[in-house]
Amino acid sequence: MDAFTALVDYLVSWVIKPVSHQFLSLFDMNGRLGVLFLCVSYAVAYCLYRYRKHRGLTHAQSFWQFIGGHRVHFHRSALLDYRYYFVRAILKVALVLPIVGLVDPLILRSGDYIAFFTNLWGARVQAQDHLELSLLYGLGVFLLKDFINYWAHRAFHTRWLWAFHKVHHSARVLVPATASRVHFVEKVVEKLSSTIAISLYAGVFWYACGGEVSRYTLFGVTYMVFILNGLAANLRHSHVWCSFGPMVEHVLNSPAQHQIHHSDAPRHFNKNFGINMSLWDWMFGTLYVTTSKPEALRFGIGDQDRDRYGSIYSLIVTPFVEIASKIRPAKPMVDASRFGLLPLATLDWALLRPSQSPPAYEARHKPCTSASSLQWLYWPEHYSVPPQARHTPAPWRPESAQPLAHRADHVRRRVARE
Repeated sequence: MDAFTALVDYLVSWVIKPVSHQFLSLFDMNGRLGVLFLCVSYAVAYCLYRYRKHRGLTHAQSFWQFIGGHRVHFHRSALLDYRYYFVRAILKVALVLPIVGLVDPLILRSGDYIAFFTNLWGARVQAQDHLELSLLYGLGVFLLKDFINYWAHRAFHTRWLWAFHKVHHSARVLVPATASRVHFVEKVVEKLSSTIAISLYAGVFWYACGGEVSRYTLFGVTYMVFILNGLAANLRHSHVWCSFGPMVEHVLNSPAQHQIHHSDAPRHFNKNFGINMSLWDWMFGTLYVTTSKPEALRFGIGDQDRDRYGSIYSLIVTPFVEIASKIRPAKPMVDASRFGLLPLATLDWALLRPSQSPPAYEARHKPCTSASSLQWLYWPEHYSVPPQARHTPAPWRPESAQPLAHRADHVRRRVARE
């Protein structure tokens, strides 16, 4: 009985409560996926549909078809996003919060910075807490967090962190729930970096004001987040093209800009890293602005990895497998770097000069340890010469690459002449 009670408590704490809280969050305003923000976003999408339908700019026969219809919202990738939205709540309780909790005691809080500056420069007179200060403080928190998220997002597009961010980009169709398709490692980094930056900012700001200042909120949400979530933020992960125009998109990130970021076209790579503000993209050279004319886009990470992220398990585990494959060194048969040699897979047969062609016999037939023969030992033992290389006689080959029998005949003739 005690074991059964412990099991029930475990399920309630680690599964039922997190999933229930994640479901109820759809009805509050602390997240982008709230029902209110979803309704606002699709109201904007409906206005776009009516406008384009009236001007003959869309072939969609209905609003449901305009936003993607069954082929998008019931796509295998979209169904995975719906499931992962709730699994992410379990990952938050089981992994994200414990990891952050381990590092949290090492992070300096705003009170630590206030104490430091007070010891350094003395206490300041308490400023009155009025609306202007609250608005300024809330604006600073929003801009700083968005700036940190820009660089964190950009960092996850580099070699070693891309494996984790690839989880998000693996979505083949975009629905609002795709925003939750984020690996828990990325959430840990985002949480820690934001906490460190905002604690420093709050400590400096509060010391300058002589005490704590509350940020202005609307319905319990920072006013800037509330406003920007109301600007069709859920259309960023959708198939509805909504551009703000080149001028506005130098400051605010439009849904069309984020869809460009998800595109698998090479011309769109490493563009529009901003979350809410495209100002950072403009400042640091990663901006791609759009127009009212939709661009033909395909989402995902390419055909080679398309089927690797088709389950909850693969979304969580595959990044670690990919990182391990990068860390684990290859084991060549010999140390070819000593001789400036390359493995077979890195060579292009069409570009090889005749002097670089391997001999017409396999390495295992001629075991030796001379430097000239180490090149052939480096090829895999099952290697055989491609037909085009085997049937096309080379005009010249270096002596070291000739069969040993020919080399022996050459030596005998040379000795005879001498």
